[in-house]
Amino acid sequence: MKGSFLASARKYRPLDFEQVLGQSHVTQTLENALKQDQLAQALLFTGPRGVGKTTCARILAHRVNGIRPRVGEPPSSLNIFELDAASHNSVEDIRSLTEQVRIPPQGDGTRKVYIIDEVHMLSLQAFNAFLKTLEEPPSYVIFILATTEKNKVLPTILSRCQIFDFKRIRRESIVLHLQKISEEEQVVAEEDALHAIAQRAEGSLRDALSLYDMLVTFSPNKHLSYQQLSDTLSLCDHDFYLQLIDRLYEGDYNSSLLSWNEAFERGMDLLSLINDLAENLRHLLLAQTKEALNLLPMGVENREKYASSARSYSNAFLLEALNLCATCEQGYKQAKHPLLWTEITLLQISHLNKKAKVSTTSTPSDTPKPLPTPIAEKESPPREGKPKEPITPPLRIHKASTDPSSPPTKEFKKEKDDRSPSSPSAKDKLEDLKGKYPDADVEGLKRLL
Repeated sequence: MKGSFLASARKYRPLDFEQVLGQSHVTQTLENALKQDQLAQALLFTGPRGVGKTTCARILAHRVNGIRPRVGEPPSSLNIFELDAASHNSVEDIRSLTEQVRIPPQGDGTRKVYIIDEVHMLSLQAFNAFLKTLEEPPSYVIFILATTEKNKVLPTILSRCQIFDFKRIRRESIVLHLQKISEEEQVVAEEDALHAIAQRAEGSLRDALSLYDMLVTFSPNKHLSYQQLSDTLSLCDHDFYLQLIDRLYEGDYNSSLLSWNEAFERGMDLLSLINDLAENLRHLLLAQTKEALNLLPMGVENREKYASSARSYSNAFLLEALNLCATCEQGYKQAKHPLLWTEITLLQISHLNKKAKVSTTSTPSDTPKPLPTPIAEKESPPREGKPKEPITPPLRIHKASTDPSSPPTKEFKKEKDDRSPSSPSAKDKLEDLKGKYPDADVEGLKRLL
């Protein structure tokens, strides 16, 4: 072997603030502090992984001592110390550090710089032991603390530091940086492959460079293509998801499930498939407007392909499909049958367009229907030979009051008098019969009545 392989993250590590990628708000502040001799003695660099926190700390440590750093090598000065707080987080480690602080700089150096990485891993006792030294260090000492989780650092430590927030690196900046490295390494890299690397890195340049090294090693003749990236990372290409979404939109769930199971049999992770499906739905949603087309993490050719495909889908379908994919992702870890769980989501997406068609066809029109004209009733002609009988009014019936003490009304008295018979009563008739037949039985006379 000619020599050990040097990773791109080390080989192309910035040696000056001008080479730091995507952190101009931090590097410019540090440059001005050095020029004006107003550099604080306690600095805290916080932000995501792989964005340049340790790199900026090393550049600053070399600048204050007037040393030019070397490519691919850690600081070799006697006045620059690096401490990994993840493995040195006890009180004894901090006590050893405070004892070293008392020793003045050695050689030609003017400052002693202590870089403590992953400072949030220190124990509570170690933090408390470090407070006094951090608050009142010697004039020749500078502490640079680096962490990815600022919320785990004690507020008493934060109040004693000047805090610099590092942000994620933009995808376009990572792609341009990878293109420069490809030119220097004489690697033919497709633009779509570099965009996919930057997308998976999620703003971390170190992750992007590590993935780039692996793919270049895998690809023959130093040719990095998107197809090789898909095979290496077990990804599906853009055409797979465009065809899948098209079949789901048409309601062809049989072909959709077959394609889904083929990808699963090839070793694809189901959760990654759902996430990539949601990502492609987002691409189609963005591709419907020219202003948002540049947000797609792909080359110009594939952007035009997505723009032409996006015209076939409605916003309602894409939004509902995105919502179903998000719901599937949330319940994926609790699902006992992950394949069935994802297939149910595909079936629900395939029925979205059918529901929209049914709702549009069954919606009543806004114009009300005219009311039917009533049919006029025809009077039946009078029968011949018989005169038309006059209509008699109904008999009025007056109800007597239920209260026996109440006097009867005049109408009731009148009707009662009208109904009284003019003939003699039965008692009078019985008396007449007794006079005529004195010897007859009274019961027999009653029967005669």
